Order: sequence, then structure tokens, then C-alpha cells
Amino acid sequence: MAKNLLIVESPAKAKTIEGYLGKDFLVKSSYGHIRDLVKGDMGIDIANNFSQTYEVPPDKKQIVAELKKLAKNAEMVWLASDEDREGEAISWHLYETLGLKEDKTKRIVFHEITKPAILKAIDTPRGIDYNLVYAQQARRVLDRLVGFELSPVLWKKIKPSLSAGRVQSVAVRLIVDREREYNKFQSTAAFKISAVFNTENGKELVKAELPQRFEKEDDAAKFLQDCIAASFKISQLETKPAKRNPAAPFTTSTLQQEASRKLGFSVSRTMQVAQRLYESGKITYMRTDSVNLSETAIHAASSEIKSAWGEKYLHTRTYKTKSAGAQEAHEAIRPTYFSTHTISGDSSEQRLYDLIWKRAIASQMSEAVFEKTTAHIAVSTRDEHLVAEGEVMKFDGFLKVYLESSDDDEQEDTDNDNMLPPLAKGQSLALKEMNATERFSRPPARYTEASLVKKLEELGIGRPSTYAPTISTIQNRGYVIKGEKEGKPRDFTSLVLQNGAVHKQIKTEITGAEKNKLFPTDIGEVVNDFLVEHFKDIVNFNFTANVEKEFDEIAQGLQEWTKMLHSFYTPFHKEVETTLENAERANGERLLGLDPVTGKNVYVKVGKYGPLVQIGQLEDEEKPRYASLSKTQSVATISLDEALEQFKLPFQLEDYQEKEVSVGVGRFGPYVKWGEAYISVPKNEDPLSIDKDRAVEIIDEKILADAPVAHYQELPVTKGTGRFGPFIKWNDLFINVPKAYNFDHLSDIEIEELIGKKIEKEANRYIQQWPGEKIAIENGRWGPFIRFGKEMLKLGKNPATGEKYTQEDLKEVSLEDVKKLIVEQVPNAFEVKAKKKAVSKTAATAKKPAAKKPAAKKPAVKKVVTKKS
Repeated sequence: MAKNLLIVESPAKAKTIEGYLGKDFLVKSSYGHIRDLVKGDMGIDIANNFSQTYEVPPDKKQIVAELKKLAKNAEMVWLASDEDREGEAISWHLYETLGLKEDKTKRIVFHEITKPAILKAIDTPRGIDYNLVYAQQARRVLDRLVGFELSPVLWKKIKPSLSAGRVQSVAVRLIVDREREYNKFQSTAAFKISAVFNTENGKELVKAELPQRFEKEDDAAKFLQDCIAASFKISQLETKPAKRNPAAPFTTSTLQQEASRKLGFSVSRTMQVAQRLYESGKITYMRTDSVNLSETAIHAASSEIKSAWGEKYLHTRTYKTKSAGAQEAHEAIRPTYFSTHTISGDSSEQRLYDLIWKRAIASQMSEAVFEKTTAHIAVSTRDEHLVAEGEVMKFDGFLKVYLESSDDDEQEDTDNDNMLPPLAKGQSLALKEMNATERFSRPPARYTEASLVKKLEELGIGRPSTYAPTISTIQNRGYVIKGEKEGKPRDFTSLVLQNGAVHKQIKTEITGAEKNKLFPTDIGEVVNDFLVEHFKDIVNFNFTANVEKEFDEIAQGLQEWTKMLHSFYTPFHKEVETTLENAERANGERLLGLDPVTGKNVYVKVGKYGPLVQIGQLEDEEKPRYASLSKTQSVATISLDEALEQFKLPFQLEDYQEKEVSVGVGRFGPYVKWGEAYISVPKNEDPLSIDKDRAVEIIDEKILADAPVAHYQELPVTKGTGRFGPFIKWNDLFINVPKAYNFDHLSDIEIEELIGKKIEKEANRYIQQWPGEKIAIENGRWGPFIRFGKEMLKLGKNPATGEKYTQEDLKEVSLEDVKKLIVEQVPNAFEVKAKKKAVSKTAATAKKPAAKKPAAKKPAVKKVVTKKS
């Protein structure tokens, strides 16, 4: 047995660290948090100063039991979770739950997983930082209070199964507000003048623009007419040096933004990949507000720059973090070893590592040097001047490695070709062509995940660890969707002056196309409006940012956490009670106008199964008529005519192959019904536009897709594409087709091979089954396990041998023995559910720790009262 037990959160991190420590250390993983607030109950005693009741979830009981045993036999336990608030809380929960002793426990932190960093941490241990623990508890308790008290209000006043969160609700508000700005925006047109000139030798071109724009076509045309007989001369020429500095190394926020722009990663994917890179020792800690690099890192980057590109490319810098709340980590995100340019691993890890390496190395490189030239071109027949701008790169500096991206929507239409030939003041230019092009003002850009993170950070809402879960949560709850929007054609006028004459053309462009943008759903807008009306603080940007500052103050020991919670909860709870008593039900209802046929009011609103149109009212003699909105329509923007169109659905078409054909909209979107079969209409296709010919096309496509591509054991094999990619179906078995196969041209041999492997896998899947009990012993990826309903439970060791169960042992295990193993992990598994679930034996009520001696300025370990069920 090792003298030292070192506990980290993840098995990947444990494996990496174990290689750096000797045989005296045993490194184990807690697999994240080992306990949390009890489920099915608030778990917070508000009257008792917000004391919490914790429980160890069933899937963590075996881990806790193993760690307890190892800790009992170790001379010293080292808690090595991450160095932020969440990591500190994990260490505290381990300390409490494992029953550790202060004199046999040490807390260590590091921001990179390297041998020197780990050994240095071992040499400089500390105790648990309770200020960080309190800050995490304050956030956890406050968010649980908001969720538990606010969600029932939404159930009663809007619809069941809704939920609300503190930071998430603010994020939804940002998206809703931006969508409404977008919808209200009225585009205005103006004419942009651009020209192309030849120099005297006729070989070189100069591109120029008029700084001002003309609102009227006639004024733009007049300018072009006046230029027919004009001469053009450079009246002013300015040449001056310009420099561009590299961006600071990545923080969590800037990494999420740049990975979205350059790699197309979602925020959650970026954090998952970064977590793997950190745990395998390739990058430093990925949750940080800091842009600072350590002296060691700057020295390593300097050596790499001098070695690869020479001394002239080196310019070391220290960066200062602008955010006042930046304190949770001590260094920016960077490669652990600058000498490692590329890594092995999957493509996502390689691409993100490459981005981090380039950004960090570029931050210590010389600025890029340009020569910027601005030429003012006089028009002999007008007072205005055209302007030509260009720049010549004199020294590439950091641009040799990396250039920061920006959001596409923030950039105006510009010509990338901005090189100018040698020019001189007084030089004459010959006009080759001049254009007056109608250009339209743009609405405010909808948020992407990256630009939303940027906005949240600007407002001071959330912290590095909250951005990814916040954005994932609002999408999972159905308040926001990330999607695309097809553009629409728009005509614009183009006037061209060429060969001494002005010609007018009407051209067409596609406008309004969106990709990977965040759109609020109808229910998201209804919930947002309800919260804005009744819970102003919850969705107030300044209020939410101030709460974050208070968490920071708690983490620094400047504020008492329970006092902060009382100041928040008292007015919030009063708002909840007032709203439950007085608020009207909300469904986002809008009166669109009158139905021309019946003369009744036409409403649009959010119903139980989604957005709908309603003709008439419940109190009318005749029942109201209802129709669902299509996926491309919204309660906020649908017009009366569009709403009335929905009542044309469903409609009947001519029979096809002696089966009835109709088109309608159901719970899962538009469909073509052919006989008893419902066939989904392709995405973004208007069901009202479907005629008989199009319906037949959709039916034939479905027939072709469902047609057998082969037969195996005299049963048909069909192909399809589902949520997890391409598959073949045989005898009710769905078989995924790996990328190694050409799905469009599967041979009979390949199909037989895929089916054969699946049959063999299924045959080996079950060791024993008790279908009536919904219990089975199965072979899994990591070994045999018990499946109990939806639960996947561990088998542990065979009490008869003290070793792991063998396959032969498992074939002989009785149902009663399996049930005992289930009860050990899910205590109430076979009990009749009571009105309120009892708290498990591992539940603990955490009370505020007593303060230690004033000189120590460190609170004692919290006492835990164990409740017995």
C-alpha cells in the first residue's frame, strides 16, 4: 500500500500525474464531484442560515467507498483538484465525505501538468481555501434557490416543465432583445461610389472610393455624369508608417471566440477538447481570466522564436488583464512546452492545440510593420475628392505565425486588394470605370456562440467556468436554437460609367442569410417577457454583474457569503409570492386582426404543444379553430395573411398508387401523408407550396430510401441516416456504418460483415436477463455491469472469492443476489415511492464552520451532521 494517496478529478489527469511520481504515491480519480445537494428537494435550510444537505449519488458510492478505504490506509492524503472555486469545492467535499483529518491532509494546486509543476506543488502544499469554497457554495445555493422557487412560477403561469436560471435568463434576454432589434430594423439605401483608374503607363490600377454616399439615385447619377468629361489628379499624398501588435495569449473567453471563428467549434466542444489537452499535460489550465505568462513560459517562447525565425522576430511582452474579477488562475492558456509544435491525438485536439500554440508564441513576437499610403484624387468637375488607400508590409513580424479573426458581421464590405502602385502628388490618372452601387444598411447582427460569450464577458456576467454550460443550457431548454436562415433575393441598382457613357442595371443579391446564429424560440420569448415584467432583477444586466462581483468578494474574503445570500433572497422570495398571487397567465398572445370569412378575431400564441394560430375565442358559441405554425414562423413576426394560410392545412391531393395523399403539419413538422405513412417534408420547405407532382417526388424518394439494398438470411436490409450517422437496418437491428465503409456503395460482402459483427455483439451483450424485472447483467465497454431500468450499476467483487466476478460466475448469479447489489447502490430501488423521498445515509447537512483563532485567518473545516434515513 502506497504511503501517499493523491486524488484528482479525472482519470486522464490521474494517469498523466502518476507517471511523474514514485512508488510512494497512488493517484486516484474522484470522477468530478462526489456529492451534491440532494435531488428532489431544495436541500437548503434557509431558516438555518442556508445550511445545505448533501448526498452522494448512487453512481459515486462505490468510488467513495474505495477512496475511503485507501485514505484510511494512507499516511497522507493529497487533494489535487483544479485551482478554481469549483476545484476547491471538490477538495472540500472529499475532505468532508471521506472523513479526512487535518494533520493527514494536504491541498496542492498547479496550473500545468508537468513533472516540475507537480513536484513543486508537492513541496508547497496548503490547506483548503474556504473563501473559494464559500464563493462556490454561494453560487450553487443562489442558483438552486432561483431554480427551485422560479420554476414552479413558470409552470403555473406559462406551461409545465419550464425552468429558469440566473445567468441563463440574462443570456436569453440578450438574444431576445437582439432579435427584436433585428425585426424592427428598417433598412435604408444609399449609393456608394467606387472607381478604378489607370496610371500613366496604363499597366497599373488604382482603386478609390468617395468617402460620402448619395441617398438619391439622381444625385449618384449626376456625379457619374459630371465625371464623363472630368480629369483626375492626385491632389494630396500621405505616406506614413503603421504598426500592428499581436493579441494577448488566450483566456477562456477569447479561446472560445477564436475557436468558433477559425475552427467552427461550439463553445462546449472547445471546452471539452481543451479539458483533454490539459489533462494529458499538453496545455496549461483552460479556465482562466488571466492573459499573463510566467517568466519561465516567456523564456521558453523566446528561445523557440529565436531558434525558428531569428532575433528580429522576438519582442517579449507582459499583458495585463482588464477584468477586475480576473483572479482564479495565474496564467493564460498556453502550450505546456513551446518546443512541441504539433501533437498526436484526434483532429479536434490537434487543431485546437495548433491555435493555442500560435496565439501564445505570436504574443511574444515583434509587431508587424506597414507603410500606409492615402491618396486624395481631385475631380475637375466636382468639389468632392475620391480617396485611395493601401498599405505595403515592410516586416511581417507576428503575422508570420498568427492573425486574430473577428466576427464576419462586424466587417464592412471591403476590397482585400489594397496594394497601391508608386504614386506622386500632381500625377494624372485615367478613369477606367466608375460605379454607383446601391447599398443597404445592415441590421444589428444576431449573436453567434462566440459573440454571445464576448457580450457576457463585457457585461461582467458569468465567469470562465460558466460560459459553456450557460450556452448549452439555454439551447437544451428550448429557449434558444442555433440554426441557419436562408437568404432572400433583393434587387439593387447599379450605375456604371464606362467608355464615356452611364448605364443603369438592376441586379439581384441574396440578403439575410444566416449560419450558426442564435435565435430565440417562441417559448423563449414568452418566458423572457414574463421574467422582465415580474422579476426585473433576475434579468437585469447590472444586477447580475454585481452578483458576480459579490462572489468575487467572497472568494477574496471581503464579504460573508450567508449575508450576501440573505440580501438577495429576501426581496426575491417576496417577488415570487407576489407573482404567484397576482400575475396573469402568459402565452405571448397577439391579436393579428379579423378573419375575413367569419369576422372573428385571429390570435397567435404559444400553446401546450407549441406556437399556434387561433380563430375565435373560448366563450364563442362555436369552438375556436386552431392551426400550428411552421418551423420557419414565429409568434412575434407572423402576419395575419400568413396566419390564415395555416388553416389551409391539411389539404387533400389526388391519390397516388391507389392511396390517399394529403399534406399537413404535425407535432414534428410538415408531412406528406400517403395511405397510413407519414413522410417528413424536407427542412425549410413550405408545405403550402406542395402540389401533386412535388408530393409524388417526396413519396418516391421515401420508397427508394426504404427499398431493400440487399437480403441477409432471406430478410431485407435497408439503409438510412439517423442521429448518430448512417446505418443499415436488418431484422429490427440498427447497425451503424463506420466511416471506413463507403455508405453509398456498400457491397453484399460488407453488409454481411456488418450484420455478422452486430449479431455476434448482441449475442455477447447479455450474460443474464430478467425482462420482467427490467434487470440484466451485460457486457459493457469497461467490463460487465448491471442494467436496472435506465441505471448502469457496478458489480463490485464476488463475496465468495474476494475477486472480480468472472463470466462463469455471472452466469450463476441469482436474481436475489443481483437485487442486493442494486439496493446497495440505489437504496430505495424496490420500495414503493413515498410522497417525499428519504435522504440517503450519505446525506450531510453542511453547517458554517466555526472560525479559528484570529491570527490564523482561516476557518476550520466545516462540521457535517449525518442524517439517517
